[in-house]
Amino acid sequence: MIDLYYWTTPNGHKITIFLEETGVPYNIMPVNIGKGEQFKSQFLAVSPNNRIPALVDRAPAGGGPRTEAIQWLFWQMGNLGPMAGQNNHFSNYAVDKIPYAMDRYRNEVNRLYGVLNKRLADRAYVGGDYSIADMAIYPWIVPYERQGQNIADFPHLKRWLEAIKARPAVIKAYEWTPKINPGQGGIRTAEERAILFGQTAQSVAAMAGKR
Repeated sequence: MIDLYYWTTPNGHKITIFLEETGVPYNIMPVNIGKGEQFKSQFLAVSPNNRIPALVDRAPAGGGPRTEAIQWLFWQMGNLGPMAGQNNHFSNYAVDKIPYAMDRYRNEVNRLYGVLNKRLADRAYVGGDYSIADMAIYPWIVPYERQGQNIADFPHLKRWLEAIKARPAVIKAYEWTPKINPGQGGIRTAEERAILFGQTAQSVAAMAGKR
């Protein structure tokens, strides 16, 4: 039996559609996000990212550790990566500095750092044991200063960051940077800006035709 923590949003509907299509039995656990119920401790125990939908499988195949690692991998892909990317763009690359956009994404990254810090308060790594989730999250935390974040505000995250940075495999992986991209400093020329930002389907097709 699945417990589905749900509200009537597109993200909520996509899960109910899936569960109905597959015939998996489930219980609806309403979370009224307009009233702030996503911030209640009972819900945060299930979804520390304070976002719906959230699923609790009462009998996951193979137990829980692998499931936790995968869910935090998806957290990186759906939350930390996109939000940190937008934060970096509007704060560091956008020609027009838009205070609302800069504040919006810097604050959201700060919130996500808080989520991760809380997760790491009682465990060495996000899934318990070191896993692909840590490997995926780590590169997005490395540039915390560029993200406008004070790592000292997140002591558990800071400890995790330093532990992963010291791993021999991580040290070796980052040795590629000066070899492949010496003097790495982000977007450096107008040509790079034109290639990376403002792409459309037509511009990508045109660029592909030139290569």
